[in-house]
Amino acid sequence: MGKIIAIANQKGGVGKTTTTINLAASLAAEGKKTLIIDADPQANSTSGYGIDPRTMPSSIYECLVDEYPMDGSQVDTCCENLQLIGSRIDLAGAEIELINKPSRENVLRNALGAIRDKYDYILIDCSPSLGLITVNALTAADSVIIPVQAEYFALEGITKLLNTIRIIKSRLNPGIEIEGFLLTMYDARLRLANQIYEELKGHFGDMVFDTVIPRNIRLSEAPSHGLPVILYDPTSRGATSHTALAREVIERNSRKAHITSQTN
Repeated sequence: MGKIIAIANQKGGVGKTTTTINLAASLAAEGKKTLIIDADPQANSTSGYGIDPRTMPSSIYECLVDEYPMDGSQVDTCCENLQLIGSRIDLAGAEIELINKPSRENVLRNALGAIRDKYDYILIDCSPSLGLITVNALTAADSVIIPVQAEYFALEGITKLLNTIRIIKSRLNPGIEIEGFLLTMYDARLRLANQIYEELKGHFGDMVFDTVIPRNIRLSEAPSHGLPVILYDPTSRGATSHTALAREVIERNSRKAHITSQTN
């Protein structure tokens, strides 16, 4: 059964979409069958793979609002082992259209049930808000990766997000866990960036990924070419850091699976 990981932080500009695009490509390069769900109306994960929304058979909007089957809504990407269910701007209206649906927080989880066995990992790119679409993503997810920008205000929004996850855990999704906190836009030359990493480690310990994502021009350029950075410039620091992150995610989940099998 595929593991569903939401990439979430209600603070904008912290690297959620960059993480989704490049972690997914790196997991696929490691031989893991991977699916991206673009749950952000800005559709940056979709455009970041050079996919024109007009060519998609359907988008996540139709899957959520009109109950289109997810199986058949996937499109292939430039990466082997990687597919995407894309987004369009009309997803912005889905919040209102879902309000009157029965069990509205579980729409995405129910829709994913038909396809999760086809993948090793399903990554959900969440919008920078804590609205109903993001609640759906967190209710559907097994775990959450929280990107944290290596800047002064980075830690401000984490408390609010953790409180939301706590509420969802108690009311909607008891199994949800923090997959990890990921430091992004990291510049080792800056004392502040190192302080934030140490502060994160002090607060959250092993929940902080060892891998950090550096500021890297090739990483910033890649989406404009419709490519993940491991295809755009495989030797760049942006590419090697996401490969390391993918391996860390795989290793963490292998370790958890081993511990679970030992206790059963």
